[in-house]
Amino acid sequence: MPTVALSRGPVEYTVLEGSPEAAPIVLLHEGLGCIAMWRRFPARLAAATGRRTLVYSRHGHGSSGPAPQERTPRSLHEEAHGVLPELLGGLGIHRPVLVGHSEGASIALLHAAAHPVEAVVAIAPHLFAEERTLRGVAAARTAHDSGPLAKELAFYHQDPHTVFRRWSGLWLSEAFRGWDIEGDLAGATAPVLLIQGDSDPYGTTAHLDAAERGLGGPVQRLELAGCGHTPHLERADDVVDAVGTFLTSRGGGSADPAEDPAEPSRQEAGS
Repeated sequence: MPTVALSRGPVEYTVLEGSPEAAPIVLLHEGLGCIAMWRRFPARLAAATGRRTLVYSRHGHGSSGPAPQERTPRSLHEEAHGVLPELLGGLGIHRPVLVGHSEGASIALLHAAAHPVEAVVAIAPHLFAEERTLRGVAAARTAHDSGPLAKELAFYHQDPHTVFRRWSGLWLSEAFRGWDIEGDLAGATAPVLLIQGDSDPYGTTAHLDAAERGLGGPVQRLELAGCGHTPHLERADDVVDAVGTFLTSRGGGSADPAEDPAEPSRQEAGS
């Protein structure tokens, strides 16, 4: 897999080809994620939209270079305003469509507040440190310490222990309890599609409400019944269809999910 050299170290990436006329899609993964953990979603999204699609692993994730420092409550801001602009510039990408999941959705919204984007799709975004999220992270720590989650992460990351330790350590720290980005989003005026499952153990629709209050542009919402933290895997057909419609219409209103879930999958651990 190719890498791009950034000031903090190399980052692995892959590009799915599409129309050079349309704004490219950039996928931003969750807190325990990487390129491979998106599974078939990038290919499905690229095929459905006809857009060039960039997928990358953040520093310390997958096979990217190690993260140079411990995570802090400012880490997602640094990704949004430092690492991501450098990555996009290095790959010649301008005004992308950002599609982020969980922490990646938070990074996408923060980036859009200060940098030009065509649109944003925020899947299970985090706007603040919700108690439900913290309980989910604590449960993930138990699953990791008991073995199954640690073994699973070893398939995806060169240094899975550090990925998990830094993610869970930040979210469960006292310093992170006051983390809240609602007030940082007013500069985001591009259209935004918010997607949330109502059975997500890492968050509720309160994050969508906060995003609607904080964002400065048009917002659509897609709420999926019986869906957990990974709508793009658990309800892939609904999410791909909604993103395609959103990018075509760029209007307001609500998206309507299909009745039957598509591509059932395990729930990803990681916000």
